[in-house]
This record gives sequence, structure tokens and C-alpha cells, in this order.
Amino acid sequence: MCNLYSNMTTQDEMRRLFEVDEEHDRLGNAEPQSAIYPRYDAPVVRLDADGNRELLPMHWGFPMPQKSKKTGKPILPKAVNNARDDKLQSSRFWSASFRERRCLVPASSFCEAKGRSPATYFWFGLKGDDPRPPFAFAGLWPGFKGKYKDEDLDIVTHSVVTSTPNDLVKPVHPDRMVVILDPADYETWLHGSEDEAMALCRPFDPDRMQILKSGEDEKSDHGV
Repeated sequence: MCNLYSNMTTQDEMRRLFEVDEEHDRLGNAEPQSAIYPRYDAPVVRLDADGNRELLPMHWGFPMPQKSKKTGKPILPKAVNNARDDKLQSSRFWSASFRERRCLVPASSFCEAKGRSPATYFWFGLKGDDPRPPFAFAGLWPGFKGKYKDEDLDIVTHSVVTSTPNDLVKPVHPDRMVVILDPADYETWLHGSEDEAMALCRPFDPDRMQILKSGEDEKSDHGV
């Protein structure tokens, strides 16, 4: 389960890597983010109404309405930030987005915690010539309109897809890991059929990954 990742990739580099024309960049002046948590905004690549790739900020976490167990009144919606691959087609919570609204979530590393009191934080990334080679998670998005944090909001949200962990991640998190897409598969994830997209929900090659850093206080990825 991923509750923390980083995106240290520059805005110009994101446009180049994800083939987004400058006119479809909706980020404004985006800064690198060494720690991205649920309920915060992060860059996402999706298809616009005309089928063009656009880059825009999205709130991390599908809002799930909740009610107080004591009063029965609505409370702050839960931010569901991970989508299990085995629920993408069977759950009504995910199925429409998986069918119609898949996206790419730019990242440069992601974090998993092992143990408690204290936990050890492991930051995973890809191998390459750069210290933090950029990549993308498989993602989904919907719009949300309603009460959120005591405000009436009309926002766009996203969640990242998780699957079975590979041999590098499994000793730290034995149940799930985020789905990392190969660049050759970006187009299929965005445009392909459900069956084609499901085939991409698999563990990433552990030989192409590395543990970038670990420690009890490593809650942001500032590099080494």
C-alpha cells in the first residue's frame, strides 16, 4: 500500500517524458515534491476531451463519503489513495474510472514502512544514469463535487493502482506494491481496452529497481 511518494522531476522534463504539449500543461509553476501524501495535490497526466495528453494537478485520493458513528451526520470523506488491481473491474467504486478514466502519475520514488515503534522507511526507485530516474504509476481519476474539509469543492482526484509485490518490495511490504508502467506501455494504459490495461497490472521487474535509502526518519526523499 502506497501512502507516500516523491516527484522530483522538473516540469519541462515531465512534458517531454509524457509527450504533453506545452499548451496542454495546466500545472502553472510546479515545484519538485520530495514527499507527496494523500489529500494533497500532485501532477497527473490524463487524456482531455479531445484525446490530447494534458498535465494537471490532482488531489490524491478518491473521496469516499463517511458518516459519524455517533451522530449519523456526514464527516470528512475518506481519501482512498490505492486501487487494488483485483477490484478494478468488480467494484463499482473503481470500475467506471478503470474503464473510462485511466491516467499516468509521475513519480521518482515511493516509500513503504516496515515495522512499528519505530518504523523503518524504505524508498524505492528505478536504476539508471540519473540518481532518481522518473517513471509513472498506473492511475485512475474521477471528478468530485461536494462537501470536503468544510468547503463546497469541485475538484479532480486520482488514485494509484496496486498489484502483487516483486522480490525487492516483498520483504518490506508482503501484500501489495504500486503498478509501475514501462514507458512503452503508457499509450496502452491510456487508450487500451480493459483487458489490455489489466495485463499491465503486474509486478515491475525487480532487477530494474533499487532501494534508494532507508531509515527511521526518512519520511521525505531529498536524495543522498
